[in-house]
Amino acid sequence: MPKTMPELATTARPLATEADLLRMPNDGYKYELVDGAIRMSPGGARHGQVGVRLSAVLHAFVIERSLGHVFESSTGFRLPGGNVRSPDVSFVRAARFENEQVPEGFPDLAPDLAVEVLSPGDSPRHVLDKVGEYLQSGVRLVWVIHDESEQPSIALSPM
Repeated sequence: MPKTMPELATTARPLATEADLLRMPNDGYKYELVDGAIRMSPGGARHGQVGVRLSAVLHAFVIERSLGHVFESSTGFRLPGGNVRSPDVSFVRAARFENEQVPEGFPDLAPDLAVEVLSPGDSPRHVLDKVGEYLQSGVRLVWVIHDESEQPSIALSPM
């Protein structure tokens, strides 16, 4: 016999926490805390290569001009809604961290730039949800990169 809604509510899994996120293995996958659940997204070799190349170019540009900080995909940002998101590449402009010190844990801010490199398993809905959350959280610019497409990548920013 199917369970009723009250029965389903009482058998739901407990919400995941940031502590659970920090305990995830260092196994080459990217983990995020989204709406109380740990989400894993495999990237693959091409995905990683695109992320590293973009990180290197962006880092050189930012450092040469003393603009701020560039982070790779293992850096999680605690967004205002409570989710911890980890863009594939991100940038935070200078002076946004207290005393210009990068914190040990998850920063309580949205990056200025969030870059998502599409993976073969990414669904359009998942990517759009993430982009929307970034923009609502205060990310100033979002790049979505589709390496295998003959179409240009898109960059989104709030109006």
